[in-house]
Order: sequence, then structure tokens, then C-alpha cells
Amino acid sequence: MVNEGPRVRVTVPPRLSIRQFIGCGLLVLSLLLGNAARAVEPLYGKNLTPVAGLFGIPSARSAALLSTGEVAFAAHGALASHAVFDASAFEALRLDGETHRLALEWRYAFAPGWEFQMELPWLSHSGGSLDALIDGWHSLWGMPDGGRDAVPRDQLDFRYQTSSASLSLRDSASGAGDVTLALHRALVDDSEWQVSAGLGYKLATGDERELLGSGAEDAFAVLRANWAPAGSRGQLFGQAGYLRAGQIAGLQAVQERDLWFAGVGAGWAVHERVTLLAQIDAQSAPLQSELTALGAAALLLNVGARWQVSPRWALEAGFIEDIRVETAPDVTFQASLRFTP
Repeated sequence: MVNEGPRVRVTVPPRLSIRQFIGCGLLVLSLLLGNAARAVEPLYGKNLTPVAGLFGIPSARSAALLSTGEVAFAAHGALASHAVFDASAFEALRLDGETHRLALEWRYAFAPGWEFQMELPWLSHSGGSLDALIDGWHSLWGMPDGGRDAVPRDQLDFRYQTSSASLSLRDSASGAGDVTLALHRALVDDSEWQVSAGLGYKLATGDERELLGSGAEDAFAVLRANWAPAGSRGQLFGQAGYLRAGQIAGLQAVQERDLWFAGVGAGWAVHERVTLLAQIDAQSAPLQSELTALGAAALLLNVGARWQVSPRWALEAGFIEDIRVETAPDVTFQASLRFTP
């Protein structure tokens, strides 16, 4: 006869249903993410091709203005790699090199519903150092290199030639760019929608001989809008405007002076401190040209993320790709530091 000893009762917890499991997961996720940030601010971005970059087309920005007496500032850095080699029966274009740009931005709300903005840029054109990295990336994914393998790496060669117009830069150059001033007026400002209008003026402060500026003044008008639905982590924003360009020395015969620009984008707060953003920006062609790089409207994809380091400070990082190939730099890497009151 075998003594089985005392019996032990084992309690098995009931299984969670799929609905309960999903509910617990959503609860944990909401606790981790907290409340999403509601501020709407598009990514900063410029088309830094040596020709289009001369014009004073403004970057996307929030339609929401500061409260009276408040001051905000930001520093925007960008590194663009150019690789365009094209020609027609009457034109020849070579854009091989890199452009670095640093812009300091200052905003001040001097009255209810009114804001003044100033941007001070610094630029550098050089042979750069990204060719090997970009060539390796193209090779890894089997992507076309746009003719990069046919020219020496890390050289500067910006040239455009027709029978009536020309542009050239083959030696490294750096210095102050064209300063931009703008005045903004709030049109709609409620809990979900903001709409504002702006007028801007680009001064001829950069050296046009080194492609640091256009050597001419530009003026623009722009309308912007934000939408951030209550209770949503998403946000939408957009802008549309017109720019009247001054005449650029050497390009007057082929230059377009009446330019349009537009952009639309969205943001999604994946965390109370982190927002993912994507936007598409477009602008009309800078020149009357048969070449895509100069004679077709530019289409750019701007993708990045913003990290709200503290209630007043934010860091951004991202990149810009030319959706319409050759109408913008091959790739632009960018980062921003923002302070808002």
C-alpha cells in the first residue's frame, strides 16, 4: 500500500481573453506614452540646389503665432549633397559638391495677433566628404548613382552654360547669406485651427559671385494653416504662397521671376515628448530650361522627428529627398534646435 501523502491544491489563474489582453496592452501603452503634445510646428527645410537656393522661398512654419511680448528663436543646420550632370542641344549643367547652411531664426510677437520674424543664414559650398558614403549606399541597394562614378569624388564643380546665361563656382566659398525679414498676422486662432498670413522680404546681403546670395531682393506673400483635432495625437499643416524674385546677375535671360510654392504635412505624437513628421514641399521652376533640374517644378519629401527635451527646448533631426529627381539635392541632412516660451 502506497502512502500518497497530503494533496496540494494548485490554483490556475483564468486565461485572459483576447479582448482583455488588448485592453491591458492599450492601458500599458497609454501609461507609457502619456498625453500627446499639441504644439504644431512643421520641419524646417530649404531647397539648397545652387540655383533654387538663391531665391527667398520661405520654409514651412507654424500658422500659430506667439503671445504678445513673447520671443522664440531657433538654429537650423543642413548639409546637402549635389550630383547633377545634364545637357541639351543648347544647355549644359554640372552640379557636383556639397552645401552647408546654418540659419539663426528669431521671432517676436510685438502686438496681439502680430509677429515679426528674421532669419540670418550662413552658407558654405565645397567638395565635401559624403560622396563615398552615398556611393556605398547606392551600391548596397542597387540604386542608380546619377553619374557620380564618372567624376572625381569630393570635388566642387557648379556650372551652368547657355548662349545667353551662365553660372559658375569651382572654388570653395563660405560666408553670410541673404537675410530674410517677415511680418505675420493671425487670421484664425482657436483650440483646433490656426490660420495666418505673412509678407516677407529677402535682402541682397550674400555675395552673388560665390553663390552665397542672389544679388537681388525678393518679396513673398504666404498663407499658412494648422489643424490639431481635440483628443488626437495627429496634426496637419500646410502653406501656399507667391514670390516675386529680383533679377540674378548672369541668369536674367532665362530666369523665372514669378514663383509659386506650397507644402503640406502631418505629425503624429508617439510620445508626449516625441513627434514624427513628414511633409511634401513643392516650388515652381527657377529657370526657363529644358533640363529637369532647372526647368521643372521641384518636389521634396521632408521626414524627421522632434524631441521635446523640456517644455521650452526641442531638438529635430531628419532628411530631405528629391521626389522629382534632380530638382533638389540628392539628399539633405538637417537638424534644428528650438526655444519657445
